[in-house]
Amino acid sequence: MKKRIFFLAFALFLSGKLLLGQVELLGELTQDEILRNLPDWQAAVVSYSPNLDFITRLQAFNKEIQIEIFLGTWCPDSEQHVSAYFKIMDLVQNPLIRTTYVGIPRSQDDRQKYTQGKNIERIPTFIVTLRGQEAGRIVETPRTSVEEDLWKIIQAR
Repeated sequence: MKKRIFFLAFALFLSGKLLLGQVELLGELTQDEILRNLPDWQAAVVSYSPNLDFITRLQAFNKEIQIEIFLGTWCPDSEQHVSAYFKIMDLVQNPLIRTTYVGIPRSQDDRQKYTQGKNIERIPTFIVTLRGQEAGRIVETPRTSVEEDLWKIIQAR
């Protein structure tokens, strides 16, 4: 009897985790909204250890930067790299770096409404805009790390 109750409780726990992993937040989002609805992302934020040299460089950057992040709240790559970005920006605290987050649906057929004119093929996609022009992108997975890739994009301009 105890085994049956244990297995039933475990099955309910797993099904709840699977359902939580399927949360699909769409449109313009905030960091707070994402973390409130996806507690696993908060754990990823806490566990990320950024390179502090690049944090210092980003803190001192003195030009306005707009970063638009297209993400899927159902996507493991988004969870990993957007959570890293949250941690980076929490440390950087540079008011000249402004970020917008756009949740897009899992279904490729339904994405156009959210990505129109942005040429988004993979997620997450970070579009970095400097002086009104696109300076670069991080697509799906950073080459080295989110903070170092961001620095390389903005310092090259």
